[in-house]
Amino acid sequence: MPPAQSRKALVCLIEPDEKFRLEIVRALTSFYRIQTFAESEAATVWLREAAPALVILDENAPPHGGAKTLASFRHLLSMAKVPILCVSDRINSEFLVQAEARGMGALAKPVRRSVLIKTISGLINRKIEAAWEAIEPVQQAALKQTVSLFNDIADLVETGAPVPYPQVRACCQPLAQAVENAQFKDILRGVKGHDNYSYVHSLRVAVFLAHFGATLGMRGEELLTLASGGLLHDIGKMAIPFEVLNKPGILTPEEFALVKTHVQKAVDMLSQTEGISKSAIIVARQHHEKLDGSGYPQGLKNGQLNELARMASIVDIFGALTDRRPYKDPIPPEDALAMMAAMKREIDQNLLGMFRGALLDAARDPSTA
Repeated sequence: MPPAQSRKALVCLIEPDEKFRLEIVRALTSFYRIQTFAESEAATVWLREAAPALVILDENAPPHGGAKTLASFRHLLSMAKVPILCVSDRINSEFLVQAEARGMGALAKPVRRSVLIKTISGLINRKIEAAWEAIEPVQQAALKQTVSLFNDIADLVETGAPVPYPQVRACCQPLAQAVENAQFKDILRGVKGHDNYSYVHSLRVAVFLAHFGATLGMRGEELLTLASGGLLHDIGKMAIPFEVLNKPGILTPEEFALVKTHVQKAVDMLSQTEGISKSAIIVARQHHEKLDGSGYPQGLKNGQLNELARMASIVDIFGALTDRRPYKDPIPPEDALAMMAAMKREIDQNLLGMFRGALLDAARDPSTA
């Protein structure tokens, strides 16, 4: 298995300001490998052979400046499809205006970390999201509406505003419809390689939880509730530092304690949401509980966990094991289920057995895992 660092996408940073260069590296290291340059000529030589996922270019990059460097990129075949994020000290910079006009990213310093990460992820994801145009309308709507909603929720969480549950249900309607009609594989294929890991995990949990419900005979509104709860189950993680969530290796006790607070944060956020279903809150509150009481945050046991909580736990574990992350490769679905079958005291084995066939049917296709 390759080292964790090699799984991260590669970003090229051309930035003359050493202080800002270090700030960018610190901000992005949890998500990306960073190759830095203080000037553009050495960067251009490197770019002839390299294949970064994105280039960040400062307007004042010596020796010729950002605008001339951009012009020189036109002669590099290796840069033909690489997205570029332009940065400047001036908010009204013509360099940024021209960058936006050409479909590039544009940010003025100082840059908030959350804005920087969201902008980079959006630029890297353009190619993947453009491919959604080729799939059927329902699946396409499921992807477009949920990714837009997820980005909006991230902004709401940052400002402390409540999550609009009616909008969540509306955006999850195509997803629930695709699941009910057993036409959801293109949704799972559509997020393969997507750079927003939290979105991908939440979408996959939404799909699998709704599919689990459909396997048990649920339809219509019940599937919509499951899909909505699945998409929202981890929103508390939006309030956890990126470097902790994406840390390779074992978390310290203090870091793990911090990560575990995401459950209560999610419940607090959803409790402010008008019209939220009790089922969505159960999914958020209890998806980390285990039958033997070893889960969190409440350490609930056996009869204290209803069928929905048990389903959510199974789906979240399966999703986490089979997700691609910056620090790990996805585990094949069959191996993940074998690991879960060994968790005899922690999860409901009867439900797992009922879900196994349906899950493998959905996830065996290599492009969906």
